[in-house]
Amino acid sequence: MFIGHFAVGFAAKRVAPRASLGALMAAPIFLDLLWPVFLILGLEQVRIEPGNTAFMPLNFVHYPISHSLLTSLSWATGFALLYHFRTRYWPGTLCTWFGVISHWVFDAIVHRPDLPLYPGGEMRIGLGLWNSIPATIVVEGTLFIIGVWLYAKQTRPMDNIGVYGFWSFAALLILLYLGNLFGPPPPSEKVLAFAALIIWLVIPWVWWFDRHRTIENNRATRKVSF
Repeated sequence: MFIGHFAVGFAAKRVAPRASLGALMAAPIFLDLLWPVFLILGLEQVRIEPGNTAFMPLNFVHYPISHSLLTSLSWATGFALLYHFRTRYWPGTLCTWFGVISHWVFDAIVHRPDLPLYPGGEMRIGLGLWNSIPATIVVEGTLFIIGVWLYAKQTRPMDNIGVYGFWSFAALLILLYLGNLFGPPPPSEKVLAFAALIIWLVIPWVWWFDRHRTIENNRATRKVSF
């Protein structure tokens, strides 16, 4: 899943309005922030195989550190503890924990059976939604629309950055999604791994435009850092 993960970050603002969108968005994409790093280090493995599923031309051969259920729970707990240590804001803490876990759950829906339960385990999970392009677009598109709508309804812009920073980000995600759907597969696994590091730029971008938006119908609600 791609834009569906971002939908979780947007929607979390409804539950934790004082939290920075930077943290709320980092949580559901956190496993994909880690994944290219482990690829580059040679600790995990992916192969480019067009036709592996109808939607995704990748074979996720080995990624138990970033994407097993057990390590996902560990990453979620570590992320949430760090967030709580920095902010002492319980709604944000819970949203970040569930955000990280949501990544594994959503991936389990779209992936073919390749998600491990724990490092070294033989059992693989995946319901295979990616085998149907129309179903994938409907599910992810619906989640994304709901997430963006919830964020837009929960917040209002304070200036042009709050308007154009937000909407340009949403538009870019849609363009990247369409590019993944209709564009050619990556030329090599190495190029894929380094290109995937670009996702780290998401965090400062959403942190930036979120600081230029305020909570709708809010009376003296103070944002927390991080």
